[in-house]
Amino acid sequence: MESNRRSIAKALSWRVLATIITTCLVYWLTGKGEFAATVGLADTLIKFALYFAHERIWNRIDYGRPKTEPEYSI
Repeated sequence: MESNRRSIAKALSWRVLATIITTCLVYWLTGKGEFAATVGLADTLIKFALYFAHERIWNRIDYGRPKTEPEYSI
């Protein structure tokens, strides 16, 4: 299970790359820098929150994880 801190770090690193891609794409399509930056910022804020929630939900799901035996102590 990952910590909240690790999930945040992963989300941030991905969002930086994705924001650059989105901003460049919007600029390439429209030629408007301010508009591209606004779309990039909105995209980042929305998707960062959704990605973090998605990660936290998947941490509660056992699908695809190896099963472990419970530890018993005497």
